[in-house]
Amino acid sequence: MAADQSSDPRFVVFSEPKWGLRALAKVLLSYQRKYGLRTPAAIIGRWAPPSENDTAAYARQVARALGVGVDDRIDLQDADTLARILPAIVAHENGQQPYAPDLIAQAVGLALE
Repeated sequence: MAADQSSDPRFVVFSEPKWGLRALAKVLLSYQRKYGLRTPAAIIGRWAPPSENDTAAYARQVARALGVGVDDRIDLQDADTLARILPAIVAHENGQQPYAPDLIAQAVGLALE
């Protein structure tokens, strides 16, 4: 799946966007499965810690994209919820969200297999 490393060994360069989106989905799923994080505030708090980010603003943006409050419970095992959180995170991290809904759906399907 992963092609080569970037110049920063902490980051992986994926051969196709769907694999990077799948990796993001798998990380988020692990936050629920392993750590019991079930709200946008908790999930984004782990993904983008306050020591490096405006986590509260980030969580609000993601919650808005999901149509929930920051402290509302969400289920990332639900394909629709997972398919809505991925582009919200991509948009926040990159300033844009270039991926088509069918590519997001494909990555979600791979992550939930």
